[in-house]
Amino acid sequence: MAVTFLDPDECLSPHWEMRQRDHVELVWHKPFEGVGRVRALAWTCDCRAVVYELLQAGGQAFIRKTTQAEPSPKVRETHRWPIEEARRVWRALLLGKMR
Repeated sequence: MAVTFLDPDECLSPHWEMRQRDHVELVWHKPFEGVGRVRALAWTCDCRAVVYELLQAGGQAFIRKTTQAEPSPKVRETHRWPIEEARRVWRALLLGKMR
């Protein structure tokens, strides 16, 4: 899979900001296989090598990080939070305050 990089002005989804020096490190885990239905609440543009998604499942939310790499993408996820807490983490991630 070739990654195509677009002009940021042509992108429809938001881009994450670069990590701030004093950012908080998130803990990333292998994806949890026991979730049946997952709903995407928000996502970042896929013009970058790393794409983040804010996902909801079973009344909780989490962030999925996909690193687009050959021969296959590398997927990691955070633990689950109440939805409002996950939204706060999502905003911090987009601003580079968490990564």
